[in-house]
Amino acid sequence: MAGRGPPPRGVCLVLLALYAAPASTRRAEPYYGRPIGRLNQYAHGIRGQVYAVDKSTVFVRGFAYDGTGPDAYFWVGDTPQPSPEGVPIPYPEDYTTRDPPILTAHTNTDIMLRLPGGKRLKDIKWLSVWCRRFTVNFGDVFIPPGLDPPRPRVLPELKRLAHGLRSGNISVLDAKTFYIPNLHYDGAGPDAYFWVGNGSEPNPFGTKVPSESGSLHPLRGYQGEDIEIQLPGKLTAYDIDWLAVWCVEYRHNFGHVYIPKDLDVPPALGQTKITTSSTTSQTPASATNNCKEILDKRLQVKWELQGNQIQITLSARLRREQYMAFGISGAEGRPAMLNADVVVAYWDNKANQPKVADYTISHLAQCDGERGVCPDARLGGSNDVVVVSGQQKNGITTITYRRPLAAKESNKDKEVLTSRSQSVIAAFGPLNSRYEANAHSFMDTTRTDVQLDFGAQNDHTCIGLAELDADGPAAWPPRVIAGVTNFTARIGPAGGKRGYTPITDNDISKGFLPYGHPSWGIAWYINDQLIPELYVERGKMYTFIVEGGEDQTNPAKFHPFYISDSSEGGYGQKKPEDQNKQRVFAGVARDNEGYAYPTAIGRYCEWIHKTTDQSAVSDTFESYMKTLQLECNEGEPGILNWTVAEETPDLVYYQCYTHNNLGWKIHVLDPGQPIPLPGDQRANSAAVYLPTVTALIVILTSFYNIASR
Repeated sequence: MAGRGPPPRGVCLVLLALYAAPASTRRAEPYYGRPIGRLNQYAHGIRGQVYAVDKSTVFVRGFAYDGTGPDAYFWVGDTPQPSPEGVPIPYPEDYTTRDPPILTAHTNTDIMLRLPGGKRLKDIKWLSVWCRRFTVNFGDVFIPPGLDPPRPRVLPELKRLAHGLRSGNISVLDAKTFYIPNLHYDGAGPDAYFWVGNGSEPNPFGTKVPSESGSLHPLRGYQGEDIEIQLPGKLTAYDIDWLAVWCVEYRHNFGHVYIPKDLDVPPALGQTKITTSSTTSQTPASATNNCKEILDKRLQVKWELQGNQIQITLSARLRREQYMAFGISGAEGRPAMLNADVVVAYWDNKANQPKVADYTISHLAQCDGERGVCPDARLGGSNDVVVVSGQQKNGITTITYRRPLAAKESNKDKEVLTSRSQSVIAAFGPLNSRYEANAHSFMDTTRTDVQLDFGAQNDHTCIGLAELDADGPAAWPPRVIAGVTNFTARIGPAGGKRGYTPITDNDISKGFLPYGHPSWGIAWYINDQLIPELYVERGKMYTFIVEGGEDQTNPAKFHPFYISDSSEGGYGQKKPEDQNKQRVFAGVARDNEGYAYPTAIGRYCEWIHKTTDQSAVSDTFESYMKTLQLECNEGEPGILNWTVAEETPDLVYYQCYTHNNLGWKIHVLDPGQPIPLPGDQRANSAAVYLPTVTALIVILTSFYNIASR
């Protein structure tokens, strides 16, 4: 509420003190399950180490058998010794003949065996390699009494923090597989993923987990679906502290569940196969290519190993005289241009052909012939990349090149690894007059760690640049509120490609363009309108009833309201030198030590989706509002009274103290000054006069229709 004191600054210190590096819970690798024992050899070279994977599955590591027995099978039973009273375990499991196949020769094979007929390990006493025709035991191992196999672990549901996220109790089926039943998520987060990592709570230093369809694209909406996800690479449940749904771009936690330290689940050996209720279909991957889409899905990267070379294909929608760059990051575990080894690919419009160049980045500056972002050849090195092919079709430039796996020049090149994933970087940017790479913008480069496994086979999650770059739906017209002195400020969804970003583009006649302010999925709703432009008079007092949340422990629902000259906001997350660049007019105070704190704090009210985000199919904001419902926590709203001073600039912004890009414009007028329509430079020809307006909400549909002609 107004006048509320500053939040205790010691909270951060307490959190730091409470979190210490946990004792390692990682199991020794490789992990195959609970050891049962080694197969005893009686005949035919039987050999192998047997493990209990779960209550009904065993794993035989390094199985050997000469294959000369006439009628041999894996055989289990509950008699004191192996005998004809046992039953066979079919191997391989997916046989097509009427009878199970007879065992063939093996020299060092890893074999998974599922007990038949619903049997469990506690129902049997031994596993044998048995010749049924001659009733001979070639080798056996006995199940230890009281064996307790690993079993799936049931965890609590996902914590409900934002975007309607909720689920049933989550199960860790094996060391890599999570089963999430009854998953709900509105799909409105702009850059949300399944996310795992370490620490006392979810944080930006995590790892993306592919969705149930294997995709690493931002998550779609879910409506009560049961899904299964698997941890990538060599990561296991023993390596992580939490599983979350996390917005990477805005570093926000939508909900999470903690992984217990005493986890004892089955190993991930491919035995887990469940059917989910997910209805999402995935285009089959190419039989030969690996393909990933990075840089907000604007750059498609395909790769294929060819002996001691790797062939890479880059595809993107490039503008004229623009390049695309891709290569090995200068630092493992994060995107680093400095010391990176990249290939710059572009279309030479003068020669009408594709070009590629091997680059070294020794300094984050334009190449001066000695250092900077330079082609290797310009520094006296060798250009180790060769163009294979290229084309321009349907607005997409595709260039294929080949480079060595090894680092030919240790001071300029980096090795391409095939044994594990490694961090890569990518960028788009303009070419200079030398057809060399010029500086790129922040939004056109890799901003989070992206890892590719160049040794993978059929790692294909691309869905096609043509689909990704299709025009979005038409933006909703901006809203205007004038002539009122009382406002409610609540949180609601940003409205996808019709809402926050295109509205803040300021040019509704062009429809959706990706030049507006980025959104992380929520925004201010003033008087239940999505980021309307407000008009106020100097000398008058205005009251904002703020319902943006008061729980400082949940940043996804803590949005203090303030007024500033910054179009970005987020005063509380800024460094002091950046705070000094903002002028604050209301909603922020200073304590006795000079530290800033927000004053407009109240209970949390949010317009949430009744199902999933329907903005794309809602032609009007009014129809979109019918797909939302208001949910409010108990408590009282905050009150912000603002008397507009004479020196207040003509344009200020209402914003969120803790996050960027939730608010929009406040136009400050002198008494009697007319209200121009947004974007209208002829204010006097189409204006609403403030003194004659009472409680007016101007919906600019007519202006939008005129501007669109």
